[in-house]
Amino acid sequence: MFDAAIIGTGPAGLSAALNLKIHEKSFIWLGSKKMSDKITKAERVMNYPGLPAVSGEEMNQAFRAHAESMGIEITEQMVNSIMLFDGHFALLAGPEFYEAKSVLLTTGVAVRTLLPGEESLLGRGVSYCATCDGGLYRNRVIAAVSTNPRFEHEVQYLAGLAATVHFFPFYTNPGEFGENVVVHKGRITEILGEQCVTGIKIKDHGSVQADTSGILPVDGVFLLRDSVALSTLLPGLETDNGHIVVNREMQTSIPGVWAAGDCTGRPYQYTKAVGEGNVAAHSMLDYLAEA
Repeated sequence: MFDAAIIGTGPAGLSAALNLKIHEKSFIWLGSKKMSDKITKAERVMNYPGLPAVSGEEMNQAFRAHAESMGIEITEQMVNSIMLFDGHFALLAGPEFYEAKSVLLTTGVAVRTLLPGEESLLGRGVSYCATCDGGLYRNRVIAAVSTNPRFEHEVQYLAGLAATVHFFPFYTNPGEFGENVVVHKGRITEILGEQCVTGIKIKDHGSVQADTSGILPVDGVFLLRDSVALSTLLPGLETDNGHIVVNREMQTSIPGVWAAGDCTGRPYQYTKAVGEGNVAAHSMLDYLAEA
């Protein structure tokens, strides 16, 4: 079991990871090995102390180099669910389970709005993990939504199992797939079904294989997003207008869980995220000392 789990590899997560490493705590850091796409896309960052007029790519490279120099590794998996289990936390990340005494959420601005039908049909045809649940849909018809090209390998995996995959990328120029992957330009607006998923409703469906009302029958829906809605990730977590509520120690409403960075609210600034990650790590150290 780890002392801590850090979810998210932006500036707040890095700041916390550095502090936990210095204090020789065991932790798992879950997220993208590319670290922050948001930073990489920044043309110039003018307010980061000591790095005047740095490009986003240069800043992200510096962050990666700092983590590597400290021997800190990133486990490249997305956490789909966090559960309190016998006084500690169990994290489901892809097909793997990890256990930790404490959790830090540095997830950035998380998904705020669920699709109609998403929450009620979760586990009954709606999934966030291709490798976890793909085997249930062998030779069946499914839909997959991806918000980032880095999830396309999961679409390929699903294509090797399902009869047909209706793919809805939230970006331009998706990759090449086999004949059983149908790439759509429309957007899913609703997941349909009562006891289980029976179909999806599509906006701007054009000539896709849907009826005149935009309804396309499917047996399952895989939502491959950069982040999971907070209500799904950790039920019971107090939020306000889509942000996680924290105190000055970055503690959330759930004992043993902290949050830092953009997920706690504005301003969405790298300097603010780094500071919050530092505060959270030191608060976690106090918590672990008493555990």
